[in-house]
Amino acid sequence: MSPHKTVSPAGSYHQDDLQLPSGSLVARSAKITDSLSSESSSYNPSPRSASVSSLDDTPIMKRPLRPGVYVPTLAFFKRNEDLDLDTIRNHTVRLAKAGVAGIATQGSNGEAVHLTHHERNEVTRTTRKALSDQGFDSLPVIVGCGSQSTRETIELCREALTAGGDYALVLPPSYYKPSHKPNTIVEFFKDVANASPIPIIIYNYPAAVAGIDLSSDVISELSKHPNIVGCKLTCGNTGKLARIAAATDAATPADAGSNFMCMGGSADFTLQTLIVGGSGVICGIGNVAPKACVKIIDLFAAGQLAEAKKLQAVVARGDWAAISGGIVGTKSALDTYFGYGGIARKPLPRVTDCEAADFGSDFKEIVDLETTLS
Repeated sequence: MSPHKTVSPAGSYHQDDLQLPSGSLVARSAKITDSLSSESSSYNPSPRSASVSSLDDTPIMKRPLRPGVYVPTLAFFKRNEDLDLDTIRNHTVRLAKAGVAGIATQGSNGEAVHLTHHERNEVTRTTRKALSDQGFDSLPVIVGCGSQSTRETIELCREALTAGGDYALVLPPSYYKPSHKPNTIVEFFKDVANASPIPIIIYNYPAAVAGIDLSSDVISELSKHPNIVGCKLTCGNTGKLARIAAATDAATPADAGSNFMCMGGSADFTLQTLIVGGSGVICGIGNVAPKACVKIIDLFAAGQLAEAKKLQAVVARGDWAAISGGIVGTKSALDTYFGYGGIARKPLPRVTDCEAADFGSDFKEIVDLETTLS
């Protein structure tokens, strides 16, 4: 749910600009923690580190990722900006009933940057419990765990597991980008993957990380790490997605392949992702219209490409409403059409009545479509 056509800041990396270090390849980690055996499946979300004693009593559930639609859920707040756990719970169940393949917490849509560690864990814990209590225990929960230091990122991955998360979605660090060496980002992902008790999904979102844009070569090579199981490409580069999908033999609706999940980062290129061999999408518009997003994948899997193309056009226009309106626009649309949504945390602005009417108009077509789907 982020703009694809962004201008990178002066001096930043440009499209596909972060390549493998000159004269070397990213070596597949030769020393993974003791409990990571060569027989482990990349779908296995069980802890990899036997040395993390605080995790010894954590119940481990195997919830494999499968091709489909994953929704980066919103964080909901009361008027005083405290977490609204009831709405978080009810929204999670609504998404699960729509047929999504999984939920992502602590993403850009989830206002992770506005939350404390305790609040992050509370959102994930509430999401996991809501799914399990309502009969959706098999649905995986992906947790955003990106931070500026390797140490805190690993800490967030460990906290994600104890809160009920199955996978960690990790952005590259960017605050000290001018001091990075050519292999800094590659080493960051290897270090995190070596230490994380849950599998890693690489999150490529240049607009959020000072223009750092991981190349297809870097992501394809990192995919060989046994604790890196997927990628989310919010860069919007379908050529890059096609290269990664081919290089990794990514999972598709028709073929599990290597089980690596190569996913688009917005719903407006769902069909394009599937056609070039991708696994699905992690998309913000799924908060408003999850059934419509899932329907595109169902139509593609059934070979009904003409119908999928028609639906994709409507979803793409709805996704643009979400991209343009951001979190406040998406929450406003939920308020207008579904009776909940509420505010974003400051400094994000409050929506005026006039703006709410405009957002309602922008989202109307896709909500109309959503209400026709069973």
